[in-house]
Amino acid sequence: QVQLVESGGGLVQAGGSLRLSCAVSGRTFSSSTMGWFRQAPGKEREFVGASSWSGGSTYYADSVKGRFTISRDNAKNTVYLQMNSLKPEDTAVYYCAAAPQRRLGALTTRSQTNYNYWGQGTQVTVSS
Repeated sequence: QVQLVESGGGLVQAGGSLRLSCAVSGRTFSSSTMGWFRQAPGKEREFVGASSWSGGSTYYADSVKGRFTISRDNAKNTVYLQMNSLKPEDTAVYYCAAAPQRRLGALTTRSQTNYNYWGQGTQVTVSS
Protein backbone atom coordinates (compact mmCIF):
# COMPACT_ATOMS: atom_id res chain seq x y z
CA GLN A 1 0.00 0.00 0.00
CA VAL A 2 1.34 3.41 -0.96
CA GLN A 3 1.69 5.94 1.82
CA LEU A 4 2.71 9.58 1.65
CA VAL A 5 3.37 11.32 4.94
CA GLU A 6 3.99 15.06 5.09
CA SER A 7 5.75 16.81 7.94
CA GLY A 8 7.33 20.15 8.74
CA GLY A 9 4.31 22.40 8.82
CA GLY A 10 3.72 24.94 11.56
CA LEU A 11 3.30 28.58 12.45
CA VAL A 12 5.78 31.12 11.12
CA GLN A 13 5.92 34.89 10.82
CA ALA A 14 5.73 36.59 7.47
CA GLY A 15 9.14 36.62 5.84
CA GLY A 16 10.16 33.41 7.54
CA SER A 17 10.92 29.97 6.13
CA LEU A 18 9.73 26.41 6.51
CA ARG A 19 10.76 23.14 4.90
CA LEU A 20 8.12 20.52 4.30
CA SER A 21 9.01 16.88 3.84
CA CYS A 22 7.03 14.08 2.25
CA ALA A 23 8.13 10.51 2.87
CA VAL A 24 6.85 7.91 0.44
CA SER A 25 6.58 4.18 0.99
CA GLY A 26 5.07 1.29 -0.89
CA ARG A 27 5.95 2.17 -4.47
CA THR A 28 8.90 3.00 -6.65
CA PHE A 29 9.40 6.58 -5.54
CA SER A 30 12.34 7.19 -7.84
CA SER A 31 10.19 6.69 -10.95
CA SER A 32 7.37 8.99 -9.84
CA THR A 33 6.62 12.61 -10.48
CA MET A 34 6.02 14.29 -7.14
CA GLY A 35 3.83 17.31 -6.69
CA TRP A 36 2.91 19.73 -3.95
CA PHE A 37 -0.55 21.27 -3.70
CA ARG A 38 -2.22 23.47 -1.12
CA GLN A 39 -5.71 24.34 0.02
CA ALA A 40 -6.54 27.52 1.87
CA PRO A 41 -9.74 27.86 3.91
CA GLY A 42 -12.72 28.36 1.63
CA LYS A 43 -10.68 27.84 -1.51
CA GLU A 44 -10.05 25.01 -3.91
CA ARG A 45 -6.88 23.00 -3.77
CA GLU A 46 -4.26 24.47 -6.05
CA PHE A 47 -0.96 23.47 -7.61
CA VAL A 48 2.21 24.69 -5.89
CA GLY A 49 5.02 22.84 -7.64
CA ALA A 50 6.25 19.52 -8.96
CA SER A 51 9.42 17.58 -9.66
CA SER A 52 10.11 14.96 -12.30
CA TRP A 53 11.50 11.62 -11.21
CA SER A 54 15.11 12.79 -11.34
CA GLY A 55 14.54 16.33 -10.15
CA GLY A 56 15.78 17.52 -13.51
CA SER A 57 12.48 19.21 -14.32
CA THR A 58 10.67 21.34 -11.79
CA TYR A 59 7.58 23.48 -12.19
CA TYR A 60 6.10 26.13 -9.93
CA ALA A 61 2.96 28.16 -9.64
CA ASP A 62 3.56 31.81 -10.44
CA SER A 63 2.54 32.75 -6.89
CA VAL A 64 5.48 30.86 -5.37
CA LYS A 65 8.11 31.05 -8.11
CA GLY A 66 11.38 32.40 -6.75
CA ARG A 67 10.36 31.73 -3.15
CA PHE A 68 9.69 27.98 -3.04
CA THR A 69 12.02 25.20 -4.14
CA ILE A 70 11.27 21.52 -4.62
CA SER A 71 13.97 18.92 -4.19
CA ARG A 72 14.01 15.19 -3.73
CA ASP A 73 16.25 12.51 -2.32
CA ASN A 74 15.46 9.27 -4.11
CA ALA A 75 17.71 7.32 -1.76
CA LYS A 76 15.47 8.41 1.12
CA ASN A 77 12.19 8.25 -0.81
CA THR A 78 11.54 11.82 0.27
CA VAL A 79 10.56 15.01 -1.49
CA TYR A 80 10.98 18.45 0.06
CA LEU A 81 9.39 21.84 -0.33
CA GLN A 82 11.60 24.67 0.88
CA MET A 83 9.47 27.76 1.44
CA ASN A 84 11.17 31.12 1.89
CA SER A 85 9.85 34.66 2.20
CA LEU A 86 6.53 33.32 3.38
CA LYS A 87 3.46 35.51 3.14
CA PRO A 88 0.13 35.33 4.98
CA GLU A 89 -1.49 34.25 1.73
CA ASP A 90 0.65 31.11 1.79
CA THR A 91 -1.40 29.90 4.74
CA ALA A 92 -2.97 26.59 3.76
CA VAL A 93 -2.89 22.85 4.21
CA TYR A 94 -0.09 21.54 2.03
CA TYR A 95 -0.36 18.15 0.36
CA CYS A 96 2.18 16.07 -1.49
CA ALA A 97 1.07 13.76 -4.26
CA ALA A 98 2.60 11.11 -6.50
CA ALA A 99 2.00 10.48 -10.17
CA PRO A 100 3.04 7.22 -11.84
CA GLN A 101 4.80 8.93 -14.74
CA ARG A 102 8.47 9.78 -14.50
CA ARG A 103 7.82 13.16 -15.97
CA LEU A 104 4.74 15.19 -16.77
CA GLY A 105 4.53 18.12 -19.10
CA ALA A 106 4.43 21.70 -17.94
CA LEU A 107 0.63 21.80 -18.12
CA THR A 108 -0.27 18.26 -17.10
CA THR A 109 1.93 18.43 -14.02
CA ARG A 110 -0.42 21.10 -12.65
CA SER A 111 -3.53 18.94 -12.87
CA GLN A 112 -4.55 17.09 -9.72
CA THR A 113 -6.17 14.36 -11.80
CA ASN A 114 -2.72 13.11 -12.86
CA TYR A 115 -1.77 12.26 -9.29
CA ASN A 116 -3.15 9.06 -7.86
CA TYR A 117 -1.64 9.03 -4.38
CA TRP A 118 -1.98 11.78 -1.79
CA GLY A 119 -0.73 12.52 1.69
CA GLN A 120 -2.91 13.63 4.56
CA GLY A 121 -1.65 17.21 4.48
CA THR A 122 0.26 19.45 6.86
CA GLN A 123 -0.88 22.87 8.05
CA VAL A 124 1.21 25.94 7.32
CA THR A 125 0.15 29.18 8.97
CA VAL A 126 1.90 32.46 8.22
CA SER A 127 1.17 35.33 10.57
CA SER A 128 1.42 38.95 9.53
